[in-house]
Amino acid sequence: MDFKEIRELIRVFDKSELNKLKVKEGEFEISMQRGFESGVTTVTTSAPVAQVSTVSATPAISAPVIEAATSVVSGETINSPMVGTYYSSPSPESPAFVTVGSTVKKGQTLCILEAMKIMNEVEAEFDCKIVEILVKDGAPVEYDMPLFVVEKL
Repeated sequence: MDFKEIRELIRVFDKSELNKLKVKEGEFEISMQRGFESGVTTVTTSAPVAQVSTVSATPAISAPVIEAATSVVSGETINSPMVGTYYSSPSPESPAFVTVGSTVKKGQTLCILEAMKIMNEVEAEFDCKIVEILVKDGAPVEYDMPLFVVEKL
């Protein structure tokens, strides 16, 4: 694929309602995925062509995500299974699912991650105690980003 074909592919992807696209042609591979903010497209390539990135007026990562990503986390963590927006409770008026010091049973809801207007509950995979909550309510999170520091029980 040459640069003009890649630019055309990006233009078509931006105008489409697709959220993810992966194209492989021989050794060349390109994948595109919409970010968690509207109008943001991330493009990565491999093989002979250099990496290409297009971003609309809004940045792909906001300051809170950068801070969380650069901080060193020690101990057992529960990580985000997806890209989305973190919510600590089912509604603004409701209490948080968990707080620091909460004892959590396997299968208990820890938080909600909103992705494309769909609310996804994140459940504990094991019994644990919440030592630290690493994300603020309403903050964007990345895939595999640590959300909680926990102590296994």
